Amino acid sequence: MDPHELNAWLRLALTPGVGNTTARKLLTAFGSAQAIFEQSSATLQKIGSDKLARILQSEPPLLAAQLQTTLDWLQAGDDRRVTVLGDAAYPAELLNIEDPPLMLYMLGALAVHAESATKKIANSLAIVGSRNPTPQGESNARQFAKAFGSAGICVVSGLALGIDGAAHDGAMLGDGDTIAVVGTGLDRVYPKKHLDLAHRIARQGMLISEFALGTPPLTANFPRRNRIISGLSRGTLVVEAALQSGSLITARLAAEQGKEVFAIPGSIHSPQSRGCHALIKQGAKLVEVAQDVLEELKLMPTGSSAEPPEPDDAQTEEDDAATEDEDPLLAALGFDASSLDALQARTGLPTPHLQAQLLTLELDGKVARLPGGLFQRLAAG
Repeated sequence: MDPHELNAWLRLALTPGVGNTTARKLLTAFGSAQAIFEQSSATLQKIGSDKLARILQSEPPLLAAQLQTTLDWLQAGDDRRVTVLGDAAYPAELLNIEDPPLMLYMLGALAVHAESATKKIANSLAIVGSRNPTPQGESNARQFAKAFGSAGICVVSGLALGIDGAAHDGAMLGDGDTIAVVGTGLDRVYPKKHLDLAHRIARQGMLISEFALGTPPLTANFPRRNRIISGLSRGTLVVEAALQSGSLITARLAAEQGKEVFAIPGSIHSPQSRGCHALIKQGAKLVEVAQDVLEELKLMPTGSSAEPPEPDDAQTEEDDAATEDEDPLLAALGFDASSLDALQARTGLPTPHLQAQLLTLELDGKVARLPGGLFQRLAAG
């Protein structure tokens, strides 16, 4: 993008009191960001108020520094891009949402070729969920994403801890593409724990943000980025979510955008399953395997008419049934989180023996220890 054009877009985005709705109104009236700032005060007053005209004729104090920061960032590598409303590289899917972002910053392998990115986004699915998932929930997210990635489906999520991180990781384990929509500037990584994951995503997919470089992790920005996650995707899969969570915001936005919403059911006793159960009651599709989602959206592997691969045995019960016959403790544990006292009542085992067997199963990856002294059986994966 030409520096003068970039300067005009940054000025429009950074001008206080000019939101996306007003900016789109101005762009419709004058055709380009540069043209807006070439208008007289009288002309601007015809579109908005006297106050708006005064604001637009006053350059934001941080504009020059932000322009230089952005130019330096763009020149630091060929894997980065800034796209704006009206650009060929701007994702067409976002033009159909209620509040499309004015500017998008893109970083990663998919940002290099706009045509390739467009094809990937057209064949993408969002996976979202709790930042504090159960071990089984995190495993489910990873396995579903791996199946989608293996089928050539791009996985979109938000780089958050928990389900988001597992979804990005799973897609890449399946040799697929993944897009992380973040709530900070792209010169920052939040949470810091995902620094390595962000670098991997940049090498194999793309990170996207509507926020200017240098933007810190402000609480208000994360709900806003959710509309982009759902907007880019053909559908949204919620793996685990509490009743009050950002994942349900993403699901609601997806439904409002006319997109399909999917949810994985869980234990009726788990707080992390209540959000998914609420979505299912409201009409979300209940899914048990990745194939359920792919068939509903009529998504096939990229460049192939072959059937997409099924996820690993984490999503089947055949091996679990065999395991129950072999290990009575796993059969007694079931799939709900259970306390030591409850297990002791079911099995009649002395406490030391029960603890020793649970430790062995935990080391074998068959049981997870949860907060509050609870234990949860893990499906084979």
